[in-house]
Amino acid sequence: MTTDIQSLLGKQAESLLGFNSPKIPKERLHLPGPDFVDRIFVNSDRNPRVLNNLSWLYNSGRLAGTGYLSILPVDQGIEHSAGASFAKNPDYFDPENIIKLAIEGGCNAVASTFGVLGIMSRKYAHKIPFIVKINHNELMTYPNNFEQILFGTVEQAYDMGAAAVGATIYFGSDDSHRELIEIAQAFALAHELGMATILWCYTRNKAFKKDKDYHVSADLTGQANHLGVTIEADIIKQKLAENNGGYIALNADGVSYGKYDKRIYSELTSDHPIDLCRYQVANCYMGRVGLINSGGASGANDFGDAAATAVINKRAGGTGLISGRKAFQRPMAEGVKLLNTIQDVYLDKSVTVA
Repeated sequence: MTTDIQSLLGKQAESLLGFNSPKIPKERLHLPGPDFVDRIFVNSDRNPRVLNNLSWLYNSGRLAGTGYLSILPVDQGIEHSAGASFAKNPDYFDPENIIKLAIEGGCNAVASTFGVLGIMSRKYAHKIPFIVKINHNELMTYPNNFEQILFGTVEQAYDMGAAAVGATIYFGSDDSHRELIEIAQAFALAHELGMATILWCYTRNKAFKKDKDYHVSADLTGQANHLGVTIEADIIKQKLAENNGGYIALNADGVSYGKYDKRIYSELTSDHPIDLCRYQVANCYMGRVGLINSGGASGANDFGDAAATAVINKRAGGTGLISGRKAFQRPMAEGVKLLNTIQDVYLDKSVTVA
C-alpha cells in the first residue's frame, strides 16, 4: 500500500515520508490508538454518555478501533451556497445521498446541518454517527459578512439521536466574543446531554492577510486550537497550517497584537509542514484532544492532495481528516474512492508518526 501512497504523493513523497526530525518529539504527545477514549477521557469530567458517543465515533467505519477519524462534512450548502457547492454533482441536493456517501465511503461519521440530518434521522441516525453542525455563516446578507449564527438548538440535535454537535468560531473576528460565549454554553449543554463536541477553530480577520495569508499560519491556528480545547471541545477541526509567523507579521507595523515568544519559531516549529501541523497538535493539549484537519477545496489533483494532507496529519500526531468537497463534488463511486484513499493512509502501519 505504501507504493500507492508514494505514487500519489509524487515529488512530495521523500519529504513527507522521510521526515524524522520534528522540533517537538513524539514522546511528548498523546497519540491516537485503539484505547484513546479510555486513555484520555476516562479521567476527564465527561459523563459516561459522552464517553459512549466518543467510543461510537472512534469505532465506526473503516478506521474503527484505530484511534483515527475520517469524517464527511457537508454543510457547504449554507457556508458556500448550495448552487456553488452542488452544481458539480446535483445528486447532493438530496440529503440521503450525503449520508449514503459517508456510509459507503467507510467514514466514522457524517457532519451536516439540522435540515440534512433531520430529514433522514429515523432511517440513518442509528447506522452512522451524526454530527449536527449547529451554527453557520450564511451568504444571503448583502454585502456578505462573516458571522456564525445558530440555526437550531442543542436539544434538537439530541432529539434526532446525534452522537455529537459541531460548531464554528471565527477567532480574531469582530464577532468572536459572542460566538465564543454562545458555543461554550452550547458545548456544556451538549456534554450534559451526553453528546460529544467538535469545534471548527477558524481564524477570520482581513488584517490576517498581509504578505501572505496568515489565516493558515501555525501560530495563529495553534492559538485558536488552544482556545477551542479550553471550552472543552472533544475534537478540534482546523485547516492545515501552510506558513508561520502570523504574530510577527501582525506586530511588524508597530501595532501590539497578542503575545508570542520567539522560541515558537525556533524551538517548537520549523518550516516543514509536519512540524507546522505538530504545533497545531501541541496546542490541543499535546494531542489529548484529537486534531482533524480539513480536506480543502476540490482541485486538479484531489487524490494526491488528500493523501498528502492525511500523511502530514498522521505523521504530525493528528487524529484524522474531515474532507467534504473533494468527495461529494464528483460521482459517488469516485467520492468513495477518495475517502478510502484518505483512510488507507491511516490504515497503513508503515506511515508512522514522525
